[in-house]
Amino acid sequence: MDPYNTADAHAPANPYAAPAARVQDVAGSDAMAKASRGARLAAVLLDAVPIMAIAIAAAILVPAIGSGGNGAMSPLAMAVLAAAGISMVAFAIYQLVMLHRHGQTFGKKLMGIRIVRKDGSRAGLGRIFWLRYFVPGVIGNIPLLGALFALADPLFIFGEEKRCLHDLFADTIVVDA
Repeated sequence: MDPYNTADAHAPANPYAAPAARVQDVAGSDAMAKASRGARLAAVLLDAVPIMAIAIAAAILVPAIGSGGNGAMSPLAMAVLAAAGISMVAFAIYQLVMLHRHGQTFGKKLMGIRIVRKDGSRAGLGRIFWLRYFVPGVIGNIPLLGALFALADPLFIFGEEKRCLHDLFADTIVVDA
């Protein structure tokens, strides 16, 4: 009986053999179905609703309040603008907390989708913020190139992988939660 013959069930294990493990492809499993394009679009639109509501309210209230007698903005109008600014910053902080804890923004939570790494692991806030939002934002502000990037980024979702350019930068995917 050969002690190194693995065909023999009663033979001792080879101490010099490479370790073996069963590996399952997490990203390709059914447990992580990619989010639909429609759900991603709806999430982006829902994320914009609170900011737009604050901006529209401020745009209506400030002119309605009027200005001071010398053409300067009245103290009440300045207070409305300050409240609008504080509200927008508070919403941005809420979005970052949600991204950190759950990989979801307000809109993604409502649509039942979330951001994960391509291998299925949790995407950290640094990766999401810097690679999915900051870097594309910087590229988007470069004259001429920014306009092309702003067009190409969302169009990449129509590729086979259903991933935008910012997803490719951050090595993330958006999946059903």
